[in-house]
Amino acid sequence: MSSPAVGSGVVLHGPDEAGVLTPEALDLVEALERELGGRRLELLQARAERQNRISAGEFPDFLEETRSVREGDWQVAPVPADLQDRRVEITGPAGDRKMVINALNSGAKIYMADFEDANSPTWENVLGGQLNLTDAIERTISVETPEKSYALQDEVAVLLVRPRGWHLTERHVEVGGRDVSASLFDFGVYLARNATRLAERGTGPYFYLPKLESHLEARLWNDVFRFAQDRLGIPQGTIKATVLIETILAAFEMEEILFELRDHSAGLNAGRWDYIFSAIKKFRDREDFVLPDRVQVTMTVPFMRAYTELLVRSCHARGAHAIGGMAAFIPSRRDAEVNEVALTRVREDKLRESGDGFDGTWVAHPDLVPVAMEVFDAALDGRPNQLDRSREDVSTQAADLLNVSATPGEVTEDGVRANVSVGIRYIAAWLSGVGAAAIDNLMEDAATAEISRSQVWQWVRHDRVARADVERIVAEVVAELPSERVVEDARTLFEEVALGDDFVEFLTVPAYDKLLDLER
Repeated sequence: MSSPAVGSGVVLHGPDEAGVLTPEALDLVEALERELGGRRLELLQARAERQNRISAGEFPDFLEETRSVREGDWQVAPVPADLQDRRVEITGPAGDRKMVINALNSGAKIYMADFEDANSPTWENVLGGQLNLTDAIERTISVETPEKSYALQDEVAVLLVRPRGWHLTERHVEVGGRDVSASLFDFGVYLARNATRLAERGTGPYFYLPKLESHLEARLWNDVFRFAQDRLGIPQGTIKATVLIETILAAFEMEEILFELRDHSAGLNAGRWDYIFSAIKKFRDREDFVLPDRVQVTMTVPFMRAYTELLVRSCHARGAHAIGGMAAFIPSRRDAEVNEVALTRVREDKLRESGDGFDGTWVAHPDLVPVAMEVFDAALDGRPNQLDRSREDVSTQAADLLNVSATPGEVTEDGVRANVSVGIRYIAAWLSGVGAAAIDNLMEDAATAEISRSQVWQWVRHDRVARADVERIVAEVVAELPSERVVEDARTLFEEVALGDDFVEFLTVPAYDKLLDLER
């Protein structure tokens, strides 16, 4: 269907039988798109131009024009009381009602409801996710299954929301004859529907911001916040946002990003999986940036260690929280030996993060909350965070952030097969409407699928593996999967983004086209 929304300059290309898109929500989305949508397009063009310069041999560095920000004496505004303690955070897709309930009940301090990498953006998931979050805020959310009833406990995690990235659009909604920004849509609908509800419950509209590549992109978000707060009559600074530092370019501008959002900043997060993908993507044409098998790219390799330590120092110098990366393991109900090995690794990862000064960490499954909580309880020793740890011992140079070539390991056929298998199976799940897919005891999302396909592209490009061998492995993997259309679609998409002559910036862009075809 295509119809103008009542009383609005918005055109909808999908049903809204539950009335999720209230007039107030559509009004805010339209106003944001008309006022600020053009700047988003300009910033995306700037990304493309910078990629061309990097492909031509330019290396990123700390910006000379923002030296005064890095050397200045400033702090971000204090965060509200319910964001002071973030020792364990859990994530999951907003569109899965049962997962929303389980995450809020998990015992974690924070729940990040995701419209981005853990969400397949079917229209049902997008609108259903918004409805789920309002029901969660109202505490009316519930699910009845033959086996169990799901409802909220008395004490639940604080809710944060991750809208989709600047590069994505919501194709079911048009403003001024063009698809609306998915970022502005997710943000605007949530804020308009829930700002008053959140205030009445003593909390606020808190967000995670994904995929930023520069402080100018953070400045745009800050202007979005200011515009929206004025339009809805909300006091400036009510919105708080944590930025995921999940691109290698953003790592050079962490303090500048905090500065741009300083009235709205709730800190930075080390988005480890997208960060690895970004390192591959940005330097895909360079032989010396070829990474080994994914399992060998751990958080202790030099370029990842440099980035995380700089993140803690940058945050704590400015009074902002530093949140660690994802533990993606899914405990097995059947294999105690697998659990023991994996949980030991999770504990070691969280010990490293807490020891480095992080104020909290991420987990993907409720069963990991106690493990991470125990580690951070011990490290915090009664404090809500570690903002007092300045990490002035850290001195990270540009060369440290770019020291990808020091990553030990090799490219193996097992590594290729793992990437092909995860890539195809995840894309098939995504096209089926599942954005957070349990694959081989790991919670895979779009970020890990991006690593899988970009590594294969990189390895073929630089003669680490033959194209014919990848094609053989693809055929072998597909032969082991159900003979279904969605698997064939996933195979076609994987081959397009892993074996194409040109590097596709985000696999979710062509995948979204296919998702819409399937939806129709």
